[in-house]
Amino acid sequence: MQKRTLGFGIIGTGAIAGMHAAAVEACEGSQLVAVCSSSAERAKMAEEKFKVPADYEINSFLQREDLHVVCICTHSGNHLEPALEAARAGKHILLEKPIEVSVERADSLIRACREHGVKLGVIFQNRLKPGYLQLKDAVRAGKIGKLLMGTAAINWYRDPSYYSSSHWKGTLQGDGGAALINQGVHTIDLLLDIMGDAEAVYGQVKTMVHDIEGEDLGAAVVNFKNGALGTITGGTALYPGNPERLEVYGDKGNIILEAGKIVVWNVQGEDHTVPSSDVGGSGASDPMAIDFKLHQGQVQDMVEAIWEDREPMVTGEDARRSLELILGIYRSSKENQKVVFG
Repeated sequence: MQKRTLGFGIIGTGAIAGMHAAAVEACEGSQLVAVCSSSAERAKMAEEKFKVPADYEINSFLQREDLHVVCICTHSGNHLEPALEAARAGKHILLEKPIEVSVERADSLIRACREHGVKLGVIFQNRLKPGYLQLKDAVRAGKIGKLLMGTAAINWYRDPSYYSSSHWKGTLQGDGGAALINQGVHTIDLLLDIMGDAEAVYGQVKTMVHDIEGEDLGAAVVNFKNGALGTITGGTALYPGNPERLEVYGDKGNIILEAGKIVVWNVQGEDHTVPSSDVGGSGASDPMAIDFKLHQGQVQDMVEAIWEDREPMVTGEDARRSLELILGIYRSSKENQKVVFG
């Protein structure tokens, strides 16, 4: 299509909506035109905050002719319903992670976007961190050889007020769980992006510190379809919270990321100087200790995907993979047995 400026709107005006608004305004080819909140009172506050028209009726919000893309920033268990409405209205969708809280709801969301011919992108901004891209390029080029093992550690901390300040955080209906599906999902997405699909998982989750329905500790062993092994640990009870780590091992070396930065580069027969980069930050102890630049990259990608009529960088199908693995860990823990994926 012609490279015209695309109008973006945001459904859900909580903390993460500010990241989306800043990203949209900073991008070439996008403009924030409206937001939609859950009540008249919240809409009034949102209008003052975002300096654009605010609605609390989704139908009137979606009727705007200058609205082309909808960013969905509602809580995780409330992505499906606004996404269905947006797809029926012919609006492209960029939604926050995780895609939803059940595979069935995720599949309904993906299917609706396909049926109505709109693009669906999911925010996994850590895929754009320079250190991760460098790791991914090295793996794809075969520099560390045959993949043997991948580990993801998201051993974070959240103060009790993090959960008590919201009606949905840490609940099964609103959050889908807690530490793994909310905080851990970013690094688990990277693990799958590097290692490929999971074949089976055995996991255990527990709630040891926080007064929540979901888990504040989790650990799992993963069998990947390529024959490699993996481990996942995660938590929001691990004071004071350490930067997330992604470790990838092959038969010719290994590369380790910490908070998205390369901290170990062991490649057989190669010296490597790692460039310093603080793009994106880490949410180890503060969920908002990130900036909007990586979100900006995904907004820009969505704009260009529409212009070029291609898939966004992270599709609904891509996002489904991390959801399925995390739900497999939950199921494995509940049944105390290995879960095999179809």
